[in-house]
Amino acid sequence: MESQVVEERDLFDAIARSGARALLIGRRALVVLGLPVMTADYDFWLHADDVEVFNQGLIAMGLASSHTPADARKRGRYVLENGEHVDVLIAREVRTVTGETVTFDSTWNRRELATLGGGVQVAIPCIDDLIATKRFAPRPKDHEDIRLLEVLRSSRLRK
Repeated sequence: MESQVVEERDLFDAIARSGARALLIGRRALVVLGLPVMTADYDFWLHADDVEVFNQGLIAMGLASSHTPADARKRGRYVLENGEHVDVLIAREVRTVTGETVTFDSTWNRRELATLGGGVQVAIPCIDDLIATKRFAPRPKDHEDIRLLEVLRSSRLRK
């Protein structure tokens, strides 16, 4: 399969049209919120029942899955690649480094829809849940991302 460039709006639109319950997490979610961070890939937290529809929605964009849906569910994660790199987390719940349990269903119920140019929407966790997802792994960059998200949350509360 020949590598192709994927336009972000097209990616988000394809995911929305797929009907998959997929939350944009990671630094790309911070970019969507307007925070000054850089990233080269996409990270999604996906409902375990929606792997097939998510993958099917992105197949026309040339994104190929690194694992079958059954294997991806066993592993808890997989990758879609071809011009873009999309990391996909599949877990009903994740324990943070601080011991908090974060469930997909609760996070999905509190999601926000960010609207991009052209009216394309992408689902992201609310700020508190996005902060929790930044505690899934103890990485130094996540500490800075949490700080930025806390500043954003404070500025929203003042409005």
